[in-house]
Amino acid sequence: MHIHKYEKWWLTFGISSLVLFLTIVGFSAFHYGSHPPSGKIYIDPERVDEIAPFNKPGVHKVEGEEWDYEVVLVASAFYYNPPEIEVPIGSTIKFIATTKDVVHGFQVAGTNINMILEPGYVSEYVTTVDKPGEFLILCNEYCGVGHTTMTSMLKVVE
Repeated sequence: MHIHKYEKWWLTFGISSLVLFLTIVGFSAFHYGSHPPSGKIYIDPERVDEIAPFNKPGVHKVEGEEWDYEVVLVASAFYYNPPEIEVPIGSTIKFIATTKDVVHGFQVAGTNINMILEPGYVSEYVTTVDKPGEFLILCNEYCGVGHTTMTSMLKVVE
């Protein structure tokens, strides 16, 4: 079988590019481990209820920070704790969230708030709410049979 020299060049270029790409991805995976590079804070997922601030989930007024309120949230089997969050319009909020069991999503419909919650990792997101109303919080990562019932509500009031 005869292969034209230009075809050999393109095959060599294509295979070399693929090998280089896989080498870079493989090195990155081993360098960062199997954990996300943004997972700065690790906690024991079996002891979430005992570790601050997750031992007191809810909305907390904060003084002397860049944000006005901290919303501490714990996701577990088809449930967000707290089930309802109420904040005043125009406030800056820092969401601090984790999960006890499996990977969950945290998305506030109609906003750009979207986090992945992994067992043992603390996810944080800071935003300013400037539109009043009720916003549905839902899990956008399939987490089991009751996934469709895993919701909460963010109420932005005047």
